[in-house]
Amino acid sequence: MPRLSEVIAALDALWPPERAEGWDAVGTVCGDPDAEIHRVLFAVDPVQDIVDEALKLGADLVVTHHPLYLRGTTTVAAGHFKGRVVHTLIKHDIALHVAHTNADTADPGVSDALAGALDLRVVRPLVPDASDPSGRRGLGRICELDPPMTLQEFAARAAARLPATSQGIRVAGDLEATVRTVAVSGGSGDSLFDAVRASGADVFLTADLRHHPVSEATQHSPLGLVDAAHWATEWPWCEQAAAQLDEISDRHGWDLRVHVSKTVTDPWSAHHTSPSIDGAPN
Repeated sequence: MPRLSEVIAALDALWPPERAEGWDAVGTVCGDPDAEIHRVLFAVDPVQDIVDEALKLGADLVVTHHPLYLRGTTTVAAGHFKGRVVHTLIKHDIALHVAHTNADTADPGVSDALAGALDLRVVRPLVPDASDPSGRRGLGRICELDPPMTLQEFAARAAARLPATSQGIRVAGDLEATVRTVAVSGGSGDSLFDAVRASGADVFLTADLRHHPVSEATQHSPLGLVDAAHWATEWPWCEQAAAQLDEISDRHGWDLRVHVSKTVTDPWSAHHTSPSIDGAPN
C-alpha cells in the first residue's frame, strides 16, 4: 500500500498546487505523510456529511474540490462546524487534500469533465493558460455540439445529464435558437462573459449566474445562457479525478480502492415554481 506522501505526490502531478490562484487554499489540510492509504473518497465539498461517509466507508483519504479553510483560520475548535470536520478527520486518521483552481485549469480539468457529462467535443480552453505552450490548459472550455440542437433541447440535455438538484436548470435566451458551439465553465462563471462572447459560442453553461450580469448579457448579444447548480457542474470532475487516480494506482500496483461520493452537498434543499410568470406581480 502507498503512503499518503506518495499519493499526494501523484495528485500534485495531476494538479500542481503552484497553478492555483493566489487567493486559493489548495493542498493537504491534514494527514500523516507516513500513513498507509487503502481507500480514497472524492467529493466536491469538505462538509461533515462527506467526512461521515468517509468514516463509514473506511477511507483513509478524502479529496475534495472545494477548500475547507479558504480564508484561513485561527482555530480548529470542534465547537465550530469546520473545526468539527478537522477533529473527526484527525481522530480517525483520515487525511484531507484539496484540488481547486489548480484542477479547474488542468488538462483534463473540471470543465473537461463537465463537457464530457454533456457529450460535448472539447475544442480549446475558453481562457487559455499563457504558461501552457500546448494551448490545452486554461479556464473553461469551448466545445462543439454534434448534431446541433435548439437551446431548449440543450437545456433539457443538461437537466438529464447533470446530477439532480433542487435548483434544476435555468435558461435565458431564445429557446428555439440553434446551438452548435458551447462554452462551459464548472462553478461560478459570470466573470467570463467577455471571453464567452469573444469565442463566438451560441450558449454558455455554467453556475451561480447573477441577475445583473445575465440581464446585461441578454441585452448585449443573442448568447443563450444555461445556469446549473454550482455543485452539479463540478461533481463530474470527481468521477474524472477518481479514474485518473485509479489509473495511477494500477500503474504502480497500489491496489487502492477509489470511490466517488454521490451525497448531494448542494446547499439548496427545495424549489417551488411560482404559480404564474406571466404579467405583473400579484
